[in-house]
Amino acid sequence: MKRANEYGISIPYILLPKNIDVATWSVIACDQYTQDESYWQKAAERANAKPSTLHLILPEVYLSKSDKNARIEKINETMKEYLASGVFAQAERECVYVERTISSSGKVRKGLVVAIDLEAYDWKEGTKAKIRATEATIKERIPPRKAIRENAELETPHIMLLVNDKSRALVEKTGEAAKAESGAKLYDGDLMLSGGHITGYAVKSEKAMNALFDGLEEVKRENTAKDGDVFMFAVGDGNHSLATAKAVWDDYKAKTGESDGEKRYALVEIVNIYDEALEFKPIHRALFNVDAEECIKYLVSALNGRLEEVESEDSFKEYIYSSKECEHSESEGAVFCFAYNDSAQKMRYFVLKTAINDLAVSHLQPVLDAFIKEKNEKCAESGKVEIDYIHGEEELLKLSHTNRTLCIFLPPIEKENFFDTINKRGSLPRKSFSMGEADEKRFYLECRCLR
Repeated sequence: MKRANEYGISIPYILLPKNIDVATWSVIACDQYTQDESYWQKAAERANAKPSTLHLILPEVYLSKSDKNARIEKINETMKEYLASGVFAQAERECVYVERTISSSGKVRKGLVVAIDLEAYDWKEGTKAKIRATEATIKERIPPRKAIRENAELETPHIMLLVNDKSRALVEKTGEAAKAESGAKLYDGDLMLSGGHITGYAVKSEKAMNALFDGLEEVKRENTAKDGDVFMFAVGDGNHSLATAKAVWDDYKAKTGESDGEKRYALVEIVNIYDEALEFKPIHRALFNVDAEECIKYLVSALNGRLEEVESEDSFKEYIYSSKECEHSESEGAVFCFAYNDSAQKMRYFVLKTAINDLAVSHLQPVLDAFIKEKNEKCAESGKVEIDYIHGEEELLKLSHTNRTLCIFLPPIEKENFFDTINKRGSLPRKSFSMGEADEKRFYLECRCLR
């Protein structure tokens, strides 16, 4: 639709399974629980060989496994099988208004599933595209995802885009119009493993579509700069998945000479940054095969901070769970928290108080990168320091009991002036923030054919 493309979106043909059972069909984003294989084993038990999006994705916990390629082949085979065997109902050209009840808070997060035009998206630094990345894209993370998508016949999204919409003209008003239509409900059920509840409504009636386009026009008007640049959406979750979709489309376009086709688009869910249920959380860091004390000393010096020890795990938990303690203010800068198991098998807990009064991770990540590079240049492959990005304090606390592991807890992220920050400074450091805790992430549910 030409009108849709003006805003960087397209109205997709949505595929949903017949007689959908949300509890077994829908599973959480592949980039969650990357150090907790037991979570994915439980998910497999819940799916129990039934049709499930679990069989259409590769959880990142398995990226380093020797059978990775076999898993990817199986994913592509399963996509073909689902399309051929009648798993799906007939595709409908529609968007989907989503209401997700968060299990921990009971709050309802509202979203809008659409397809975006990859020609309107760019992740590169300094872009003025309608759809922009919020975090630095690591090129090395694209190939394993590309291996799945370039041969895939289906896509199912965990990508979430943010929209700067104070008047709530897009997601919320479109949702009101969709819910008012008789028979619009597409699915309704509990998500597995503390995922909460989810309900979806078709956005395809004339009334709902008018609300959608009216909302898009309002967002465009409010987010057009004086020079005419339009900033419609920012990538909240799934940055590398969207970058992969872009890479696959660019390759396909160059190879075939085609300027349109299903690969040009990608399914996403749009969420209003002002949604009360949307909470920005920091993504913490875990360093493996590291001398924790050496690393902390390096960070104290580089960040010019003051280190204080916390005597007990209970006291440390109070500290990391207290946003009042961890947030920075005019008089007190950002606070980083450390936990590790020392050489005497004793748990140690520290806080590093700094004078940093802007985005804390933008200072921490370059220092960590420099430390890791310095250490890894001097050692064999088996002795290299590795880093992972962890959603949620509980998972990180568990990891802190592992030998030669340093867990770094980051302070909260403020979402006020978020779009303005991205517009002025470009992408943030990789893995800067998370939209909620791990179990609040998007679950795969809707699908779209890529052939």
